[in-house]
Amino acid sequence: MDMKNEKETRSESKKGNGAEYQNAFLPVIHHSQLFAGISEQETADMLTCLDARSISYQKGDYILRAGDSTDSLGLLLLGHALIIQEDFWGNRNIISSIGQGQSFAETFACAPGAVLNVSVAAESPCTVLFLNVRRILMTCPVTCGHHSRMIRNLLSDLAVKNLRFNEKLTHLGQRTTRAKLLSYLSAEAQKHESFEFDIPFSRQQLADYLFVERSGLSSELCKMRDDGLLEFHKNHFILKQPL
Repeated sequence: MDMKNEKETRSESKKGNGAEYQNAFLPVIHHSQLFAGISEQETADMLTCLDARSISYQKGDYILRAGDSTDSLGLLLLGHALIIQEDFWGNRNIISSIGQGQSFAETFACAPGAVLNVSVAAESPCTVLFLNVRRILMTCPVTCGHHSRMIRNLLSDLAVKNLRFNEKLTHLGQRTTRAKLLSYLSAEAQKHESFEFDIPFSRQQLADYLFVERSGLSSELCKMRDDGLLEFHKNHFILKQPL
């Protein structure tokens, strides 16, 4: 996707200037995985080099659409977004959730000419910082240490996302709705290092993520609660050992 056409394709979107994102979002950028180990001053210095541009979206906007191509990765500065796949009839499969400080579209941006087979949709008002991947991968003549660190961070981020995708395949490979829920909730507990945690999905979104019907998912959650396996309220879960 040609980023200069973002405003044309999203009438509600607004493009921010450098002062806006540096002043308002520099702490978010600095603490993101992509900029891990890079000082705040080095982060600020790198943004111009990386052709950084911020764009705001309203809830329901598409940040990127399947069929687009992009030469930039996105870093979510504000809001919540979903990576989704949709078929011709509008049926939706949620691939993953994106929160503040997380990046997306790195794989497609690293493969010149690659066409997205997923879309990125804003689930709330969002602000996204786009960074030119070519400028990340092509180091400056002096090969500054923080630039090399960013390349390592990018590779690490791609590896983590590959592991998460494999994790989702494990969930989907389970044969029943209960087995899928047990697999997913066990992984979330391990990720949070606690038996009590919040998940990033609503009921419908969780059903889309696990590729099951919402009614069946809700019914199975109630049965699991009655069996003493868990307690839940909205997206808050407590896992328990059955008596």
